[in-house]
Amino acid sequence: MAGPASIGNQHRDGIMQEGFVRTGPLLDIASYPAWAQDLVADCADTKRKVIDHELYRLMRDARLGERETHTFLAGIWPVIEQFPQYMAMNLVKVQYGRTQGHDMARRYLIRNIRVEQSHADHWIEWAEASGVSKEDLITGQVPMASHVLSHWCWHTCERDSLAAAMAATNYAIEGATGEWSMVVCSSDTYENSFDPQVRRKAMKWLRMHAEYDDKHPWEALEIICTIMGLDPTSRGIALLRSCILKSYDYMRITLDCCLDGDALGRSVVPPVVLAERRERRRA
Repeated sequence: MAGPASIGNQHRDGIMQEGFVRTGPLLDIASYPAWAQDLVADCADTKRKVIDHELYRLMRDARLGERETHTFLAGIWPVIEQFPQYMAMNLVKVQYGRTQGHDMARRYLIRNIRVEQSHADHWIEWAEASGVSKEDLITGQVPMASHVLSHWCWHTCERDSLAAAMAATNYAIEGATGEWSMVVCSSDTYENSFDPQVRRKAMKWLRMHAEYDDKHPWEALEIICTIMGLDPTSRGIALLRSCILKSYDYMRITLDCCLDGDALGRSVVPPVVLAERRERRRA
């Protein structure tokens, strides 16, 4: 199997440095430099705590309560709504023609900023099918701890390097999101808990993110490796590791907050029961 290749990477000071060009399959970690393979392995346990979180298992089994559902959908909404802005802040860092990595990042970010708008629309449809109005998403009250992820994303995209900020958002958050979406969609129980008339719209966001061949995080990893090269400094790798781990940790903190019985009052009511209640209220 082909591994990573190298090229001379021209920088503004005219010095040629050893760069990275992927030659193997995009979705194969062996196609990336050894330091990137080690980085992914180092972060795997922390990522697993997000993907295996109890909230996603409850959601998959249609046992996530009304308050927990509201806190999740409204608490994560700022990240969904602001994601194009995170990418726009990273786009500002790009200098076209400076390096191959910058040119790749420019194409990736411009293309995906538009895609994220449709994701926001689908999140609203999911929320409304779950009894959470658009107004609730925008102005509803949720525990402050549920906003830590959005604050972190804004901070890293505003302050950190292009590679580090993309590692925190486009690689870590998008990658983990695709995998937890697969958990929720691994059974049809949750999907069948929605009224048939809204079921397709309710599941659109999840289905889009649960695709097995979702390339976005891998494309981000390729860009990060191209920017960093085959032999980055230990300090540069440490920054990437810190940003990735913080994203996973803040995702887990947000999920923990959604299941915090002391803050919310636990209410494990299946969505199908909630739908029946809403139907009775409208009658």
